[in-house]
Parts: sequence; structure tokens; C-alpha cells
Amino acid sequence: MSDSDGGRRKGAPAMRRLGGEHLRELNNSLSFDRQLYREDLACSRAHAAGLAKIRVLSAREHKAIRQGLDQIESEIEQGRFPWSDALEDIHINIETRLTELIGDTGKKLHTGRSRNDQVATDLRLWVRGAIDRIDSLISQVQAVLLDLAENEAASPMPGFTHLQSAQPVTLGHHLMAWVEMLERDRQRLADCRIRVNVSPLGAGALAGSPYPIDRRYVARQMGFSDITRNSMDAVSDRDFAVECVFDLTLMMVHLSRMAEEIVLWCSHPFGFAVLDDAVCTGSSIMPQKKNPDIPELIRAKSGRSIGSLNALLVMLKGQPLAYNKDNQEDKEPVFDMVRTAELSLRGFAEVAAGLRFDREAMRRSASEGHSTATDLADALVREGMPFRDAYAQVRKLVAQADKLGKGLPELSEEEIRSVVPEAGADLRRALTLEASIASRRFSGGTAPMRVRAAVRIARRRLGFPKRRS
Repeated sequence: MSDSDGGRRKGAPAMRRLGGEHLRELNNSLSFDRQLYREDLACSRAHAAGLAKIRVLSAREHKAIRQGLDQIESEIEQGRFPWSDALEDIHINIETRLTELIGDTGKKLHTGRSRNDQVATDLRLWVRGAIDRIDSLISQVQAVLLDLAENEAASPMPGFTHLQSAQPVTLGHHLMAWVEMLERDRQRLADCRIRVNVSPLGAGALAGSPYPIDRRYVARQMGFSDITRNSMDAVSDRDFAVECVFDLTLMMVHLSRMAEEIVLWCSHPFGFAVLDDAVCTGSSIMPQKKNPDIPELIRAKSGRSIGSLNALLVMLKGQPLAYNKDNQEDKEPVFDMVRTAELSLRGFAEVAAGLRFDREAMRRSASEGHSTATDLADALVREGMPFRDAYAQVRKLVAQADKLGKGLPELSEEEIRSVVPEAGADLRRALTLEASIASRRFSGGTAPMRVRAAVRIARRRLGFPKRRS
């Protein structure tokens, strides 16, 4: 929004302006940093309180500033705020409007503050809020997965290594692996939040403030737990943004892996699951198609996330101390990363909640590929055979089964003893899916009783002591 006097509104701070429209557009950040308006207002309220505490602002001036900031917040939320691209960024727009509303008192707000420590504070507040929102969304996805895991605690399916059938597991155990991946994501974000929750306000442009502002008092007004210790580092540090984006990128990689498995499970070669129609589309030419669009999009968005992380790292790598204009480029990757993460988590929760499993198809697949061969070797070990000898014997038996065109459980006792003379009469029981799965009943195992126990523990940890309705 430009004005007739070259775009400068009454009350706008007098600053040197770039010449040329394309240069001003390159320099302008308002198109994306207006997302920070709540945080910028919170920062200004806290700073005003700090100035009032040391009597730089009178009680009357402090009240006027608070009321002006409240009115600005109302104008923004009602879509009535007079944004001006000519004023470059969120901070100058708000300061200019404040001065228009309350007069010269508005010009006092920036005493002892720089846009350098102001924007660093705003971004920390925004990232902190984003971490809290995303933590809640991750827990919602985990809650959906816990319900599914409980339902499928005893449902056999093939466990894969190298995407080859390895050993039978339960679907519940597989889903609980997803819960664990997401729990590590929550832990990383919680740890990151500790470093985010430190106030740089009071660092000034780079050298600190000449005013005796009580920085800890100001920090408490914004809910920060501590203050930064070095003013140069405070205004230039974006480690917290990189760390948050890294944590979210790794979370997106986890969602991508889960989405890939869902795509595989819903494909006809697998046939383990069916997706709800709400998360799929049809083909424009093939009427039989049901395409898993949402899982595929989540899978693709992990690549976008990696790009955001790379952009931040490259932005930082060549910067000398202290603040540089490069740091204007930190916000778009952070904003995009958070939006991508939030959309993907909501989408994945809907995908998971609508999954329907074909237990018979999973069972058939779990029975293929000699998946209980290791159980046969373990049974021989329990009868006294060294494991390496047992391994060699069972390997020969697998070759014999392949030659006969049978699975290991289909071999007769005579066929087993022809290769493994030491085999006892009850050895064939070790080859069943139920026996294989039930034997993994120790901590971290796939046995149904262990899966149900893991679900109970996870629910308590998440604050969901009971199954969601």
C-alpha cells in the first residue's frame, strides 16, 4: 500500500530507502513476515513493560502504547490494518500505525531496541508456538496408531529385511514401531524447545542496550525461561530455527517411510490394506484405479522439507558476526516447513484412521518365504545343537523345500528328518506362525501380549490412559 509522498506514511521512521522498484521488492519482507504479527505485538508489549519499569515510559505513556497495540491487533485480525509495502516489513508497519494512533508516544517504543533483536525475538516466539502445535499433532497421530495396534496385536504379517520376507511379526508390533519413531520426533522437538525458549530482546543491534532494562523481567512477560548471554550471538543466532527444521525434516522422513509402507500394503501385489476413499482419487482414464494420493503426497513433501533445511544451512554458512540481511531469508523456509509438517500430520492421521486391513492376506504372505526358518534353527538349539550347525541344517532343509515346491510348514516329519535326522517329533510345531510370534514374548518383541503391554505403556506416556472412542 503506497502513499503519494513516495510511499512513506506519516509517523513512519525516517530511514534510508533503496532506489528502484525491483530493489525495493527484493528487500521487502512484508509478504511473509506479516505472519509474525502476534509475536511482534507480544514482543512490543514486553519491551514497553521493560521501559516502563525503568521509567523511560511514564504510566500514561505505557498505557497508551498498550492500548494502541491492542487496537492494532484487532485491526489485523479483522482485516482492517493499513499494510504498506513501502514500509518494508512487519515491524515498521506496526510502529508506524502505532504512531498514527497515539502520536509521538508511539515513537518512544523503539527506545533501547533494534529490529535485529526484535526479529530474533519474534521468530523465537513463533517457532516455540509451532513446536507446541506440532507436538500436539504428533500425539494425535500416535493415538490413532495405538488404537490400530491394539486392534491388530495378534494379526500375523510378514516382517521384512531388504524387502524380503524375514520373520513373521504382528501388525500391531509393526504399527508400534511407527509410534516409537514419532516419539523420538517429539523428544527432539521438546529438547529443541529448551534452546528456542531464550530471549534475545535487549541485545540491541549487536552491542547490547545502553538502557538498564531488566531483560529477565521482559523475558518473563513473553514466557521465556532465560535470556541470551552474548549480544552479538543473540541477534545473529539462527541455530534454533535450523534445529527445529531439522527435527521436522526427520519427522517428515519418518512419515514418508510410513506412507511408503501404506502405499505398498495397498498395492495389489501386497493386498494387506485398503485406504478410505476420502484419501484417494481415481484415474482420469482407468476406471478401476484407486490411487493413494495423500500417502504419496506426504512421501513427496519429505523432499520439500529437506530443501528447506538445506536452504537454511547454506544461508548461514558464510555469515560473519553479527546480524546480516541474509537472515531475512530464514523465515520462508521455517514457515513453509511448519506448514508442510502440520498438513502432513493431519493428513497422515486421516489416512491411518481410515485404514482397513485384510488379515487373511497378511497371514498368507507371512507364511511364505520360509519365514519361520529361524524358529526351526532355534528349536534345534534348544535340543542341544550349536546354533551354527543348526543354521546349516535348516539352510539345507530350505533348499530341499524349494526343490519340492513346498513351504517349511508343509514338509512332513519324514521329509524334515531326511535332512535333519536330529529333529524331534514336536519340531514341526516351531514352524507355525503362532508359535514363532508367541516365542518373541520378551521386552521389545512381537508377541501379542507384549504388543498390548507396549500399547498400555505408550498410552500412559501420552496421557491417553484409555482407548479413544
